[in-house]
Amino acid sequence: MGVKLVLRDKIKSHLLKQIQNGEIEVGKTINLAALSRDTGISVTPIREALSQLEQAQVLQAVPNRGFVVARLSKMEVKNLIEVVAQLEVMALENTPFKVDDVQQLIALQEQMEGADSLADGLTARFHFHNSLIKECPNKVLLQILTDLKLRLHFYEHDFIQDDYFFKKLGLQTRSVVEAIQEDNVPTAALILRMHWMTILEHIEAQIR
Repeated sequence: MGVKLVLRDKIKSHLLKQIQNGEIEVGKTINLAALSRDTGISVTPIREALSQLEQAQVLQAVPNRGFVVARLSKMEVKNLIEVVAQLEVMALENTPFKVDDVQQLIALQEQMEGADSLADGLTARFHFHNSLIKECPNKVLLQILTDLKLRLHFYEHDFIQDDYFFKKLGLQTRSVVEAIQEDNVPTAALILRMHWMTILEHIEAQIR
């Protein structure tokens, strides 16, 4: 892998971390100069990374502003969550689970439930969903999901601000893990689909 590709991927990882921490908000412009200072990487690979995120519809290029996290309409959010739900359920149904995989899910579940802040809990939730399907053999499916969930993650930080609602989500993901422990993947898939529909209803209610 060439140096430019390594630097580009480093920028994408840096932005992913900022997304997970809620540091990049919907409607916020990505500052290329600030990114270059923070990472010590030149503007060219940064632009390439941002262009890739634009192609994945995570960012939008706006004339005279640069790259921004564009706001989605209510219908776009609905479509996005429905697609993520469908694809993640498909990935789950094709994922083989070993004992170590289940133990990792349990550990991440405990991180969600024991998080010191809602932001930490959302970060643990992000890792939980990635870990849930990481052994799916369909790597194309996983890449598509990664791109889509990046976009969705902005909205989770914006609209999941209620501790009670977050605990409700935690009960659902705990039920997913318990079904997997019982080797009952169809039930786990059913609960996972319900989980995403719960998020959809919650976010839809807050978007005008």
